[in-house]
Parts: sequence; structure tokens; C-alpha cells
Amino acid sequence: NEGRALAGSLTAIMTGQAYSVSEELARVAGPFPRYQENRDCVLKVLKMHRDALDGIDTAGAPPGLKKAAESIWADVLDAAPKVGVRNAQVTLLAPTGTIGFMMDCDTTGVEPDIALVKYKQLSGGGMIKLVNKTLRPALIKLGYSHEEVEAIVKYVDENETIEGAPYLKAEHLQVFDCAFKPKKGVRFISYKAHLKMMAAVQPFLSGAISKTINMPSDVTVNDIMQAYIDGWKMGLKAVAIYRDGSKRTQPLNISSGKGGEKKTVHAAPVPAGPFRRRMPHTRSSITHKFEIAGHEGYLTVGLYEDGRPGELFITMGKEGGTVGGMMDAFGTAISLCLQYGVPLSELVKKFAHSRFEPSGFTKNPDIPIAKSIIDYIFRWLDLTFPGGRATLPGVAESALPAGRPVAGTIEAARNSAQISDPVSREKDAREVKRVDEQFQHFMEDAPACDLCGAITVRNGACYRCYNCGNSMGCS
Repeated sequence: NEGRALAGSLTAIMTGQAYSVSEELARVAGPFPRYQENRDCVLKVLKMHRDALDGIDTAGAPPGLKKAAESIWADVLDAAPKVGVRNAQVTLLAPTGTIGFMMDCDTTGVEPDIALVKYKQLSGGGMIKLVNKTLRPALIKLGYSHEEVEAIVKYVDENETIEGAPYLKAEHLQVFDCAFKPKKGVRFISYKAHLKMMAAVQPFLSGAISKTINMPSDVTVNDIMQAYIDGWKMGLKAVAIYRDGSKRTQPLNISSGKGGEKKTVHAAPVPAGPFRRRMPHTRSSITHKFEIAGHEGYLTVGLYEDGRPGELFITMGKEGGTVGGMMDAFGTAISLCLQYGVPLSELVKKFAHSRFEPSGFTKNPDIPIAKSIIDYIFRWLDLTFPGGRATLPGVAESALPAGRPVAGTIEAARNSAQISDPVSREKDAREVKRVDEQFQHFMEDAPACDLCGAITVRNGACYRCYNCGNSMGCS
């Protein structure tokens, strides 16, 4: 009660003096805009500030403070009806923690100290230990000797609490209570005491109070709800609740976090990074010639020892520099995919049946129609390496399975000079040419197949796909 009476008296003097200066300004510059429209309300508010002085406990406040406040407010009420006030609002309470820290203030506004020993988080990382500097003067004021003061201060610095300190009298413990319960103590200021202190100064403030109602970490939902209700009943204009530990980090902590039981922390296993299985310096390869609608090209596939494809080179026969460069870069990208463990089957699913020009008939009986060069490349790879899979991602080379070589692949690569590609036989070329000539007239206005994307052929009133057999609605 003594503390609340002192705080109320000081706040009343502060606001009264502020209004007194505002009246002096009004004599020179006039009252604030639209004062005349609100004159009665302003005078009523000033009178309410003055009447609140009657609620201050005279026995608790230091002698003379309440009388000084009453004198100031008497002068304010006497001059206000005559000259008005320059400011409609003159005071509020804000903690200004950063400024207060720079001014070496232990507490700000009506905030109690968070703890006698606390740790402040630094913006650049790390912590700084802060010990309340008023601890020593307070102990001297209470009558302790120099030796006793030094012993108590040393105990607080080492134990981060004053509870259990040598020479400290039990009746003096309440003088050093703080907002949060210390790590090695049990005493702290109840949230109701926070509200009562705010209620003691609120009647003498124009605005609200920026203050945190500190509550312990084990507070309940009902306690928080009751705090808001009590604040409303006490006439407070604002209430801000903070539960200790509710945020991952906070500016001030009551412990450095270094103590307590040490636990062994095991590092989480690091996921294996991408592993590139490089091609041997000397390797076998297969070269395949293709032609799509008159555009020739060559595919060269380098093989691992187990017969799996590991690189792809694409060379266009008569294309310009841009197209040739793009296909060469695309082949390099596919080579990296294979060496980093992307399964060939996934690449086939992604790129097969891509449609763009050039497209058309080929000389390969297994792929009679290609929707694009990319379509032909990956369909040929799928046929040449059935079920072929590249290395698994993130697995060490020594752990890679040997795999089953594609039948005849290595032997064919070793005897590449004797390979006779049936695709290039003149007979097949003539047959493909005849098919092309046969369907040329019927494909002028034909749409693409809705299943495989190949160009269909007119079949009566409908269209039929000779690539997959889809009838496009025809029976």
C-alpha cells in the first residue's frame, strides 16, 4: 500500500504540472483546436483527476507529496475555465525499455524488476548478465552493515536469488520481490499486485499504461481471463498479459540456460548427398542413326561395365548451329541425370511422346512415327535398354548392385564394326516410303490421336490411328 500511495502521488504531481504548463501555453497560443466544443468535457476530466486524489492513502504516502499534488491541481482547476489547455492529453506511462537501459535504469514506468539477476539477449548474439544496482543501497537503507551487505550481494550474484541469503531478515524479503519467480526461489509478485499498482496511477494519467502483466509459466487460462476482468473492474485502459516462456526467445531471462542437468545430444544423421557415378575413361558405346521426316541424326550411348547407359550424345546431321547446340546441351543434361542416379524409365516417362516439329515417319519399323526428335530418342532408348535403370541416388559406389546387363548389349558394342542395323535396310526404307505415300492424301486434315498423339488417317467419316490402333469413334 505504501508503494501504491507513493506512485499515485508522484503521478498526480506529474500530470498536474503538465496541465499547468499546458495552461501557460494556452495563454500564448490559445487552447487546442475545437476546445470550445469540448470545453465542458475537458473541465470534467480535469476535475476527475483532482477528485482521485482523495483515494490516496495519506498514511502510506511520504509527508508533503499529497499536499503538493493537491496544491498543483487546485491551481489547474482555477485557471482552466479561464484560459483552457493547449493539450487535450498530456501524460501516459510507457516503459521505454531501450532508453531506460541506456540510462542505467533498473526498472521503467511502473514495472517491477523482472529479477534481481537477469540475462539480456543481445541483438548480435550472446547474453549479458544484469544485477540490480539498487540492491546494495536498499540493504544499506534497511540498516545492514557493510559486511552483511557484501555477503548478501555475493550470495545473490552466485545463486541468482536473495532467498536464503545470510543475515537477511524475513520481514525484508518482500522488499526484494520481483516479477518472475527466481530459478532457485519461490517468491514473486502476484499478477494481482501488478493490476493494483496500475490502478493506483491510472486515475492521474491522460492515456493508458504500457505495462506487461507478468505471469508465471504455469498460469492457467482462467487466471489470464480473471486478470482481464479485474483490470476492467479497476478502470484500467489497457492490459497486456505475458506468460513466462511463451515465446521461443525473450529480451530478458531469469537464467542463462547453462545450468541444470546435462544431456547428451546426438547429432542427427546427415542425409547422403547426391553421388555421381562417373563413366570410365575407356568405355563401350552404341551409335544409332535415325531419320525423322528427312532430318538425320546420330545417337551415341556410352555404357558402364554392367551394360547400363551412362551418357548420351546427340548429333544432328544437317541442322544449323542453334539446333545442333541445343541437342548437344540436352544430351549432356541427360548424361548428368543418368550418372546422378535418375532411372532411365523415369526419363522415358517424362520425355517420350513429346510433340513438336520436326515430326513424321521414320525408317525404324519399331518406331514408325515419331512425334518429335525427343520422342524418338527416348522411345528408342526404352526399346534398346528394356528395364534399364541407372544408379541409385545417394548410395556409395561400392554399395551399388551389379545389375543384370542388357542381353547382347556389351557384345554388340564390342563388335560394333560388324553391326548390321536392320532399320537401314533398303527394303524397309521402300516399305516405309510406300506407307507414307499411301496415307499422305488422307492425313492432310487429320487430327492427332487422343490416346498416343500420332497423326491419324481418315477412315470413312472418322479417323483411325495406325500407331496405336485407336478408332477415334469408328467401330
